[in-house]
Amino acid sequence: MLILLLFLDILIIFIGKNKIEASRILPDKFSNGDKNLIELNISNNSPILIKLEIIDEIPEQFQVRDFKINDSIASRKTKNTTYYLKPTQRGEYYFGSLNIYASSVLNIVAKRYKFADGAMVPTYPSFKQLKKFELLNINKNSLEYGLKKVRRLGHSMEFEQIKDYVLGDDLRTINWKATAKRNQLMVNQFQDEKSQPVYSIIDKGRIMKMPFNGLSLLDYAINATLVISNVVLKKHDKAGMLSFSKRIENVVIAERRSSQMQMILESLYNVKTDFFESDFSRLYGNIKRHITHRSLILMYTNFETLDGLNRQLPYLKAIAKSHLLVVIFFKNTELDLLINNKAETVQDVYDKIIAEKFTFEKRLIVNELKKYGIYSILTTPENLTIDTINKYLEIKSRGLL
Repeated sequence: MLILLLFLDILIIFIGKNKIEASRILPDKFSNGDKNLIELNISNNSPILIKLEIIDEIPEQFQVRDFKINDSIASRKTKNTTYYLKPTQRGEYYFGSLNIYASSVLNIVAKRYKFADGAMVPTYPSFKQLKKFELLNINKNSLEYGLKKVRRLGHSMEFEQIKDYVLGDDLRTINWKATAKRNQLMVNQFQDEKSQPVYSIIDKGRIMKMPFNGLSLLDYAINATLVISNVVLKKHDKAGMLSFSKRIENVVIAERRSSQMQMILESLYNVKTDFFESDFSRLYGNIKRHITHRSLILMYTNFETLDGLNRQLPYLKAIAKSHLLVVIFFKNTELDLLINNKAETVQDVYDKIIAEKFTFEKRLIVNELKKYGIYSILTTPENLTIDTINKYLEIKSRGLL
């Protein structure tokens, strides 16, 4: 009986051609650090229900060796099966074959079908995060959707027009000459200064290779640079960027061209750490030679100790003399876990004290930078983008640049 069933199952599965057809639908590019949809389109051309075992050869970067989807498809039907991949590094991702093992309800034997042999998808900085922030309603005074409101201190000095006074207008802006001519209160109206250069400078030395939730600090800085550049252009300023370590690379001059975001995206795609000690003196020399107009400089780096800051402080102070410098560095959230956990042994007490010492040094770094008129952002990697946008809008609203 078993031999008969085996023979029958072989006839059902192996006789006939093209009983199963399938294709893999891939996006043009992956968004780094986000879930990306992969769609499998499968058709059953046979007169019976087919059980499927789908084994897709996903890129080696994911290090998944047991990827498998079990499904079934009715007779003469087409079915879409989806799954998600979350890359954690930029670069080229190569897919292998799409393998489908088809069996009948007897499930004694299975026939292998092979489709979509090889495909490459490039992984870019998180453009999904960029689209998310594009949906936010950014106005002159505040950011919504959980971003903090920025109190406006005064106004910029770029004159726009003279208009009639209405209740609530700043009395300090009354134009007395126009008031005398019209015999009614008239006020000067100002607008935010536009076309100011804003540079995102990314430290790609070895200190930025520290991982957090699958992504390195370098990739968080890259994703934040993409978003803040888009915000800068939406606010009618000029966006630019560069990266540095032992050398200055990936330079995009601050402009407001229609192709500026694409140029920044392509440059960010190629930013890779070289594991060297970052040369701040070379960075200062490059900024002094090539960034001649006063600019807002958002510098993504990391300092773990006050000694580490003091070695680079002379160069930061020199940059801050000619430009408005904001140093952006990261909290060590692993230390917060140690601090908040209850100490039960002597070793736990030692670990907790050392963690509190390093956390305190981060606050000392903020105070040290403030002493020399250098702005700073101490943030967690997941809040980096929001905190950077808020600081930029605060600087714009206060007319500091």
